[in-house]
Amino acid sequence: MKVMDADIVVCGGGPAGVNAAIAAGRTGARTMLIERYGFIGGMSTAALVYPWMTFHTLSGKQVIKGIAQEIVDRLMAMGGSPGHLRDTVGFTNTLTPYHPEMYKVLAVDMLKEAGVKLMLHSFMDEVRTADGEIEAIQLATKSGKIRVQGKLFVDATGDADLAYQAGAPCLVGRGGDNLTQPMTMKFRMRGVDLQKVKQYMIDHPDEFYHKTPFDELTHLPLSGIQGFKKHWQNANLPINREQVLMFTGPAEDEVLVNTTRVQGLNGLEVEDLTEAEELGRKQVLMVAAFMTANLPGFENASISNVGAQIGIRETRRIEGAYTLQADDVIQGRRFDDVVARSGYPIDIHDPSGKGVTAAWVQGDGAYDIPYRCLLPRKVRNLLVAGRCISTSHEALATTRLTPSCMATGQAAGTAAGLAVRQGVSPAELDVVLLQRELVAGGAVLA
Repeated sequence: MKVMDADIVVCGGGPAGVNAAIAAGRTGARTMLIERYGFIGGMSTAALVYPWMTFHTLSGKQVIKGIAQEIVDRLMAMGGSPGHLRDTVGFTNTLTPYHPEMYKVLAVDMLKEAGVKLMLHSFMDEVRTADGEIEAIQLATKSGKIRVQGKLFVDATGDADLAYQAGAPCLVGRGGDNLTQPMTMKFRMRGVDLQKVKQYMIDHPDEFYHKTPFDELTHLPLSGIQGFKKHWQNANLPINREQVLMFTGPAEDEVLVNTTRVQGLNGLEVEDLTEAEELGRKQVLMVAAFMTANLPGFENASISNVGAQIGIRETRRIEGAYTLQADDVIQGRRFDDVVARSGYPIDIHDPSGKGVTAAWVQGDGAYDIPYRCLLPRKVRNLLVAGRCISTSHEALATTRLTPSCMATGQAAGTAAGLAVRQGVSPAELDVVLLQRELVAGGAVLA
């Protein structure tokens, strides 16, 4: 069996893993990033999760910067993003459109600049541990099995696959029944007359989300639409949602539709995932046909792209040194060991019903994510970033959003690099030193 080694091994090439690997590489640590697909981006590219929401609080203060903002800046420079736009759905203050194909290329460029060894088409299928530490992981690849050894590991798989296989305690779903937020097959449509859509929104505000900034629509670029309630209700489709949700771009006649909903299936079970893919793609055709037949502005629209896989909001998460709670989010709680902040509200897509449960952040509009949420129990040389950090089911409904995942990715990668440099475990790392390094890297911690 081929053997490879690195100081830091990051599993999962989504936004959290990309930012973790870049951050780790920039500390000078020999870093390797493992990704199962043939491209980077995770849910942002494979599942068309778009746009990125949000880098700001509801009042407009930016609380996520660092590597995440660097990515946005570089995308803007290459014509791959307009930057942060006003959210015309009204759920957040801003959202950030991006071109997924440009993001795929830029992310690899930035990984290479940081000296990261990238391994695509590599599926982690085994974890070897001894005395509470990971010794190596095994990859299944086209060229056979590969053993990857490392000093420290970062789990950015989204599903806590590495942590779980290493023996770290994990949780799934909400308390009581372990049901998770539904999966969504996202798709794009081209040929949309967005000016006609905007005019319909202005003329029929009662059909759209009540927080939509109607008085600003005449001069704001249309970035998101949630509504067409009467059209949706009259269609009576077998999809457990109350209305249509979509976001515009990146092209001028294009939307990303986030309206399908697959409930009651477990994203950790291969047979459930298989069924979810089937149901999701059938729903895509159903929703697209409904939109072209019924919605103003969609008369000449057609499907242009469907996700390579279904989008997954929630699966497994670790039980860490601290578990972020809903009250921590709502109260805008501060922590001495803060390593990231977020202003995104709690946003729970009902695991079994039609609705979405939302709760907004009080105080200054942002809450802290403590370093302890990145530290799994029982595995000393492992950090976790992204969707599978230590939270309650309710708190996960905000930390799972892409900018937050980017921020915890930068925190985990920086911590891993510093721990390797000092020869200590992540739990032994001086948090003040970590915070100083994060701030130097552009992160917002206050």
